[in-house]
Amino acid sequence: MKDKIVVVGGYGQVGQVICNSLGNLFPGKVFAAGRSFEKAKQFAATTDGKVLPLQMNADDSQPVDLFEEVTLVVMCLDQDNTHFVEKCFEHKIHYIDISASHNFLSKVRNLGNNERPLQSTSVLSVGLAPGLTNMLVKKCAQVLDEVHSADIFLMLGLGEQHGKAAIEWMVDNINIDFSVVEQGLKKQVKSFEDGKKTQFPGKLGRRTAYRFNFSDQHALPDTLNIQTISTRICFDSAVITNLIALLKKSGVYRFLQYQVFRQFMINLFLKLHWGSEIYVAKVSAFGLNNNQTVCYECSIVGQKEFYITGKIAAFVARNIYSKKYQPGVFHMEELFQPMELIDDLGGLVTFDERYNLLPVTINS
Repeated sequence: MKDKIVVVGGYGQVGQVICNSLGNLFPGKVFAAGRSFEKAKQFAATTDGKVLPLQMNADDSQPVDLFEEVTLVVMCLDQDNTHFVEKCFEHKIHYIDISASHNFLSKVRNLGNNERPLQSTSVLSVGLAPGLTNMLVKKCAQVLDEVHSADIFLMLGLGEQHGKAAIEWMVDNINIDFSVVEQGLKKQVKSFEDGKKTQFPGKLGRRTAYRFNFSDQHALPDTLNIQTISTRICFDSAVITNLIALLKKSGVYRFLQYQVFRQFMINLFLKLHWGSEIYVAKVSAFGLNNNQTVCYECSIVGQKEFYITGKIAAFVARNIYSKKYQPGVFHMEELFQPMELIDDLGGLVTFDERYNLLPVTINS
């Protein structure tokens, strides 16, 4: 029977949150999958049989009966190619991806443009950023008559134990050039430069955040037709944020091309636990309401980025598994409503919004 859910990377930090959430709803239908059967088995043993272990490597050929029995795959691991995704589509398996690589997600998105129509639903940009940030931008688009520009700000707590793959991705993107959309045109920018100040909620205060290559800013001009958009990052420690920006300005990160220095930086971030486990996602949108130039801001504050990522993925998976959505490849904001997600997260997050009716200067 085609009713099983496979969470690839299911015994990892985020994967466990997804498996536990789905296992409580669909006991015996959820499989924690990964290369190590022993790790999958150890985790599954803590779930009272609600989650089952499965050994599999997404890079290898999978047995035919696996695809015949699975209706949904949640991918928690980074992939080098789309072979596994294509195999899921061939077997009409729904697919959810929590990865943050714009390059990879754009390849998956393009699979939906093939001549042969898909018969399953794929959801990308599922997590904090991309994911929750996309939904906050959609909230802005729903409030304003027109959105002329949107600035996404992300604050991450350095006290959280971030996974190695996430640290590697951040280090590999700290010294790159990438393109953003400004006034409908592509513009080249540099990572961790072009700082912009913003007021974060509550006592967090005013901080400077810097450009970073999160995939939300690449998807949103297409999905929400916003002509100017950017994503910037800072950490809960202003000292560390400023230090990273200063090192970028000094040119130190050019040595990241050497494996020894790259590994040193990865190890440094893995050992750095100076701060809290807070995360904040905020969007400042400028546009028009009733022909008046206004600014609308909304934000989400919570604890433990890995946990909220898992909960958001579980929200999407639960809906895809139990409801019928149109086939194709979508970013999260194309299928779901912001407040539907925020209400579902409940006490895990604090939602705040501010509406400035006074005239402001667009792109300020």
